[in-house]
This record gives sequence, structure tokens and C-alpha cells, in this order.
Amino acid sequence: MKNLNPTRFFTTVVLLLLLGITMNAQEDQVPYYEIPDYPADYGPGNVAARMIDGLGFRFHWASKDLRQEDLDYKPSEDSRTVMETLHHIYAMSGMIKNAPLGKANELPEDYKNWPYEKLRRKTLENLQKASQLMAGKQAEDFENFRIVFQGREDQKGFPYWNMINGMLSDCIYHTGQITMLRRASGNPIAPNLSMFNGRLRTK
Repeated sequence: MKNLNPTRFFTTVVLLLLLGITMNAQEDQVPYYEIPDYPADYGPGNVAARMIDGLGFRFHWASKDLRQEDLDYKPSEDSRTVMETLHHIYAMSGMIKNAPLGKANELPEDYKNWPYEKLRRKTLENLQKASQLMAGKQAEDFENFRIVFQGREDQKGFPYWNMINGMLSDCIYHTGQITMLRRASGNPIAPNLSMFNGRLRTK
């Protein structure tokens, strides 16, 4: 066995450590690795924000490290693939973000051509922004939170109630589908997740 060069060995170890730190830093830049701390009170805006945070945490882990075979997977010919489900969730995440702004919903024309990593990041950023917009808001503020659909000639608006039973609930539902489908395609989510605490279990 040849003697190891101490300098080369040390350099290799340092590079591997730096690579690990860089990868962790990149992951930390994607929202909802962990659920944020509790809001200050149970005001209506904070409750809505916490619901969005719960969705964000679940989506982060349901959509993390998907392989191409996972993205292409669908249980039957007439069902969505995982990638098509990600497109659907992204579209709704924009609506969740736009509601507290009263902004009409318009999708980027090319979002279905985005790579998976960009689609995932943009979805999580939309949810994080939506939570920030809702935080601290009071009941009277919700009167101005509208789901606005832009038609060719006019706009149609709906109250935030429709967001709760509509897009928010739908995104949670479809995130659960991704969790199930990726297990079926042989790539289950991290086993040490605590959805209750919004953290990775350390033991």
C-alpha cells in the first residue's frame, strides 16, 4: 500500500467539507426546509399564514430530490404525471400569493417548460411570499383579499373563503398525491420527518 500524501489527503478532506457546506447552503436557500416559528398570536392572518407554512413544509419534502422516473410516473393512462401535478400546484401557488394583493392571476407562458428545480423553487417562493403577506392581518383586511381571474374582456373576483376550501386545500391534497406517487415509483420521502413539529427528527 502506497503512503498517502498528507497534503493531498488534507486538501481532499477540506474540499469535501466545503462541498457539503455549499450543498447545505443551497438547500437552505429553498424555503420550508423547516416550518417557521409560531406566529405571535392566533389572529386570522397568522392562522392563514400558518396554513400556508404547513403546505410549504409538506411540499418542500414531497418535491425534494425527485428523479426523472418519479416526474414521469403516473398510476394510469388517464391520470396526471408527477410533473403535471407540480405544474398544477405551481399555478395555484401563484393564486395563493396574489390573493392578499388583490392581483389578477396570470401565469408565465413558459412555466410548463421550466426545469423541475426551477418549478419547485418558484412554487416554494410563492408560498413563502403569500405567508408573509398574510402574517399579522386582521379580519377586516380579508375583505380586500380577492381571488381575481382575468378574462378576455373583464375580471371576476371571489372572496378569500374560496381560497381556503379551494386552492389551499387543493394544494395540500395534491402534495399528498406526490408523496404517494413517489413512493410507488421507488423514491419515498425522507423517513425522519415530523409533520407535527415541522422538523427533521434527530433521533
